Amino acid sequence: MTGIANLPEGAVGHALVILLLLLAVWLGVRAIRAMERRVARENPLDVADNLHARKILTQARVVSGVAQGLVVLVGVALALMTFPGIRQIGATLLASAGLIGLVAGIAAKPVFGNLIAGLQIALAQPIRLDDVVIVEGEWGRIEEINRTYVVVRVWDERRLVVPLQWFIEHPFQNWTRTTSQLLGTAFLWLDYRTPMQDVREALQRICESDERWDRRVCVAQVTETAETTIQVRLLVSARNSGELFDLRCAVRERMIDYLSHAHPESLPRMRVDMGRQAPEAVAAVPQPEALDALEAGSAQVAESTASPGAEDVNDADAPAREHQAS
Repeated sequence: MTGIANLPEGAVGHALVILLLLLAVWLGVRAIRAMERRVARENPLDVADNLHARKILTQARVVSGVAQGLVVLVGVALALMTFPGIRQIGATLLASAGLIGLVAGIAAKPVFGNLIAGLQIALAQPIRLDDVVIVEGEWGRIEEINRTYVVVRVWDERRLVVPLQWFIEHPFQNWTRTTSQLLGTAFLWLDYRTPMQDVREALQRICESDERWDRRVCVAQVTETAETTIQVRLLVSARNSGELFDLRCAVRERMIDYLSHAHPESLPRMRVDMGRQAPEAVAAVPQPEALDALEAGSAQVAESTASPGAEDVNDADAPAREHQAS
């Protein structure tokens, strides 16, 4: 404060002091941004296993934003304190600091709440850049983490803007907290005459012929029974949520196709006894030929059940899939 009190009285000297303060603020902000960009270059996101990079980048992004805000706030405050009139107003405000502090605290609660939430997210990291989350019933990815809000890119390319404080105060789903691997289900309602062993063998062939399956889980189970049908759960696994969704669609479609050809009696039907002989059932295709048809149509079904690409993790997954397929 002694240096500020002894500032030159001339207008030119005062302008130079303000200019130096603003220049120092500009240099400080530029230095913080340069460090953030360097961290981003050293931790690229376009790799198959980017969990560590997402942790570092999330911390760097949030801490950088808070630091820039503090530098600007302090610089502007020092520049304003060089004006004698503002110093006098500051002394008057200090005399009534209790009431002014209460009013300012209430007015600035959302701002400071989001700043504190940003620091909590940077340290605890309930979310990170490129995380797959379910927010307000919407499936999307964390695209940006700014000083006061988060941008979630929804699967249909919409953007959901959420305050930082929301992630601290509300529960949400994070599908990539520790890993991107997931389990998914495809449910079918089938007839009681369904041969479950054949269903399990067909499911195994479907999974092995689809490159989106990560070879962890491939299970068929009867999970529910009703008066006329049974519920069969087809449980499969994939490397990420985008591939899992496409794999579930392919498994569901190809299993229905297999049952309709090899075991048409397995499909649900309404039985009515009219006291006369029922028409002959459609001839079933022998099981070996139906299984061969599954493998023959695997490439066509995989292509036709692929999503537009909005759910892909990143382009670096493609080499990993080609390496695993080879």
